[in-house]
Amino acid sequence: MTTPTGATPTGATTTGATPEKRGGFADLRKMFGNGQSTLRQFGILGSLVVIIALFQLLTWLIKGTGLTLSSTNLINVVNQYSYILILAIGMVMVIIMGHIDLSVGSVAAFTGIIVAKAMSEWNLPWPLAIVLGLLVGAAVGAWQGFWVAYVGVPAFIVTLAGMLIFRGGNQWIGQSTTTPVPVEFTYIGAGYLPDVPGSLFNYATMALGVLGAAWIVYNELHLRSVQKKMGSPQAPLWVSIVKVVLLAGVILWAAWLFATGRPGTSFPISGIILVLLVILYSFITRSTVFGRHIYAVGGNRLAATLSGVKDRRVDFFVMMNMSVLASLAGMIFVARSTASGPQDGNGWELDAIAAVFIGGAAVSGGIGTVIGSIIGGLVMAFLNNGLQLLGVGADWVQIIKGMVLLLAVGVDVWSKSQGRPSILGLWSRRRRTRLEEQGPTEPPAVVPSSGTNESSEPRDVARL
Repeated sequence: MTTPTGATPTGATTTGATPEKRGGFADLRKMFGNGQSTLRQFGILGSLVVIIALFQLLTWLIKGTGLTLSSTNLINVVNQYSYILILAIGMVMVIIMGHIDLSVGSVAAFTGIIVAKAMSEWNLPWPLAIVLGLLVGAAVGAWQGFWVAYVGVPAFIVTLAGMLIFRGGNQWIGQSTTTPVPVEFTYIGAGYLPDVPGSLFNYATMALGVLGAAWIVYNELHLRSVQKKMGSPQAPLWVSIVKVVLLAGVILWAAWLFATGRPGTSFPISGIILVLLVILYSFITRSTVFGRHIYAVGGNRLAATLSGVKDRRVDFFVMMNMSVLASLAGMIFVARSTASGPQDGNGWELDAIAAVFIGGAAVSGGIGTVIGSIIGGLVMAFLNNGLQLLGVGADWVQIIKGMVLLLAVGVDVWSKSQGRPSILGLWSRRRRTRLEEQGPTEPPAVVPSSGTNESSEPRDVARL
């Protein structure tokens, strides 16, 4: 007696489940993302590695020495792009919800001029000025969140209005002039981890690197322990070993480069703030009820609402959180520039949106990660930095960045038109070929899912 396809010998039906694949690419996928990584996610990380290696080689051939991975250049990259990466953390949550925020650059500039005026003219101590800036960001975010969540105006329109309102507010408060900030305040944007005079390297930076490597080891051991207790499938031991060695090695090597820069420099304070935010928001989006609600509403608003999720509340707090992060990014930029000016924040929203989409977020919402957005932001950062090191003109830098963004979003749209949420064409094509060679079989039962992006309501991003 034969068992029909889609049924077990005991009569229990299945939905076309297949045995777990092992070996080859199936094991390699488990190295990152616990087996959930897609080819596109590998491609994003691979693109970052290729861009860094390419510009390291080109600067060595043209300039006589590799500049991309020099200590000075890495420190400059963190200082110059940390505020854009902070914006990307908030923007990915907005885009997962199916919205978009065009006001982040103007909100950053608006907060920056208020904080600068508070310190220079109102003699407010810089710690209180930082608190004031965060409160301004929260108030702006609450204003925009109210219109989006409770009035129902599309976020695209609300934030477009906000971009104009708060840009004008910056120029009105600052009278279109620059306002300097105290030297103490510049530490959050231009400061470094403290150093010991006469030391060969920065001890604090290396300690930070060792701590990061130790966390990688602990996290992998903890993951395997939990999987063993729960009886979940585990990646082969060699995969875990290679993963730990690679990640820990990269962290320690990067820490050494930052720790051995020119005297007086080390890992920037703005980088410390960025790392802490990445850890915090990765935890929020992956391990909290609020984070799961963000993905639920972004994937299928109607289904999430019927399940008891208060979608308006989620909309409100996501928009408010974005403005708070924008205010923080604005203060870091002002601290690095030592003054607030009328042109601060111009184009920041475009760089943040580009980082999120290059990092793997879906145009229709419901898909995206904080880590992916950071990698996407680093791709744009090193691309821009490498072209500048080679002396490429600003016109071609803009053209190349635009083409990279178009390609990233185009690939996402194309993959969805093929019925795949990620780019698995090469491997799925091979699999289809093998199945055709084996002959026709009864198709497995299809169970419709209410959490797919295809059934979600139209989003603001999709209207762009």
